[in-house]
Amino acid sequence: MLIGEVARRSGVSARMLRHYESLGLVRPSGRSGSGYREYSGEDIQRIFQIESLRSLGLSLREIGRALGDPGFTPSALVDDLIRQTRERIAAETELLTRLRRIRAAQPAGWEDVLQVVALLKALGSKSADVRQRAALSSADEVPVPVEALVEAALGETEPNVAGALRWALARSDGGGPALLAEGLASPAAAVRERAVRSLVEMPGDEATARLREALAHPDVVVRGYAALALGTRGAAEAVPALIDMIVDGRNDTDAADALSVLASDTVTADQIATGLDDRLAHDTTEAPARGRLTQALAGIPGARASRALVELSHDADRAVALTAAYLLQLRDAGYSGNPVQM
Repeated sequence: MLIGEVARRSGVSARMLRHYESLGLVRPSGRSGSGYREYSGEDIQRIFQIESLRSLGLSLREIGRALGDPGFTPSALVDDLIRQTRERIAAETELLTRLRRIRAAQPAGWEDVLQVVALLKALGSKSADVRQRAALSSADEVPVPVEALVEAALGETEPNVAGALRWALARSDGGGPALLAEGLASPAAAVRERAVRSLVEMPGDEATARLREALAHPDVVVRGYAALALGTRGAAEAVPALIDMIVDGRNDTDAADALSVLASDTVTADQIATGLDDRLAHDTTEAPARGRLTQALAGIPGARASRALVELSHDADRAVALTAAYLLQLRDAGYSGNPVQM
């Protein structure tokens, strides 16, 4: 078979076939009477073998070794190809992400594109100062895409930079709460904490809705941040979680403060007083927790909380009884805030 026919049937150009021949990869088995190259069936099979190995990403030099050395084993070469392919995919994925973020910034011109690229690069800098300046400058005329801010916030370990990123996220346009909620599903506890701390500082109904969902999160730290934030936002759903925090001694003072904020509503105040009283009556609630629960009643107005304090002033636990009696005295004097812990 002459070279033109081989090229037509194999899909390999005559020029490439000559290149293969110059490298010694495949040589025509014969010549016609006119001196034209003639390829045998074995030659054509060899061409298809070369093309198959090229499709795997092997270089022509590697193909020559693979087909010319009977002792050449493919395992090491295939492992190397896998590594190279993964690196190439990672690089292409990174480029695709960068391009999408540039598009999300809706640049008006190439100067804007260059500014976004510079900010994205600065967010990934090894210098904490550079990262912080990038976060603080993200509210300029061409802002950093929220996806980039979320990624940076979830990975940031430097407290000052993390605070700047949370500030930038709170000022960003849309999408932040949903992306941060995805961070709550991370297997890394540190990432989940960064996600909820960022979510706490996000304004708006969507952030509040995501925080409500976080009340059922299996991570106690996530639940705690969500409960405190929701308490200050007036969400009564946070009451059980806040009471749990007081019982467990986790940010119990902040939890009591959040309950006092929620207690500005009369119905919620009675709900809180009932919840605190129920936990006090629970057999498994230990002495330190009972003391904290009693102190939390100080910031809860209403008759239900007062009755609970009266009952507690006769409690078998002397510390609880003294605390309740003291709080009743403050109540009679018209003091409505949380007392200094005894």
